[in-house]
Amino acid sequence: MSTSRRSHRWTLAVSTFALASAILLSWPAATPVLASARPDGNVAATHPPRDIAAHAGELSNALTGKQLWGRRQYTKRPIASLTKVMTALVVVRSGHLDRRIRITAADERYAIDHNETTAGLVPGDVLTARQLLYAMLLPSGADAAIALAKSFGPGWRAFVRKMNATARKLRLSGTHFTNFDGVLPTDVSTPRNLLMLGRVAMAEPLIARVVGHRRYLLKGTPRHHRYLWLNTNLLLGRYPGAIGIKTGWTTAAGECLLFEATEGKRTLIGVVLDSAPTKTGAIFTDATRLLNWGFGVHHAVTQFRPSAGNLAG
Repeated sequence: MSTSRRSHRWTLAVSTFALASAILLSWPAATPVLASARPDGNVAATHPPRDIAAHAGELSNALTGKQLWGRRQYTKRPIASLTKVMTALVVVRSGHLDRRIRITAADERYAIDHNETTAGLVPGDVLTARQLLYAMLLPSGADAAIALAKSFGPGWRAFVRKMNATARKLRLSGTHFTNFDGVLPTDVSTPRNLLMLGRVAMAEPLIARVVGHRRYLLKGTPRHHRYLWLNTNLLLGRYPGAIGIKTGWTTAAGECLLFEATEGKRTLIGVVLDSAPTKTGAIFTDATRLLNWGFGVHHAVTQFRPSAGNLAG
């Protein structure tokens, strides 16, 4: 090949490269989409979920335990009434759920004296442990919690020792309880530990059934009054696929929520701690945004406005 022909081809190649470069540089810059395969097989953007108010939290695949998002997930924090999930687990694992428990005036006073939410239990009524689980987990009744703790301890201090023993068996190293309902700031756990606890609790059919109720009517009998208990978890019935688990609030803990939802064959479990200092419903907004991000869906993020007694202490 002659020198002039090689020179012509070289010039043509350089010109073509220069033209292509000019075209590329003239295009608007594209936003890169980073993706990663989820444990459930779905592909989602790797950018974190936006506008999450919680001081700490985590979202995981409920079946595998694989973390999808986390914030200070190993930090110990007060957990308010999320404590009652462990209370329920200890009771259910103890068996004897048809045990009859008489409500005392001391049970009623306990909730009132500590300014906690109650199930409105009437002293003298006799309910089964199974019925008291609804009273404790739906309206977050501290009166039901102390009645269960005293019966299954026996005595509430012995019961709290059982709670801590169960935490050790589950290897919840960042978790410690000083009472049965979370009213004290010394009832602490971490987001990671709470998701582990939530997965274990939801594996118990009775607990999963109870926390999935938006409301529960207990008809009156000669042994007890009629009760209607409403669930403080406003995700139920508002977020498609929401199936639990528990709300909580104290001044020290802020708004807290342990939640679980399904979408198709997928189940996600999450927790948000201290989403707001007061009862604004920020936990439900946080949970909605996390679940939308985790499932890759776009359910409406509505403004939840809980009533004064709609978030448990």
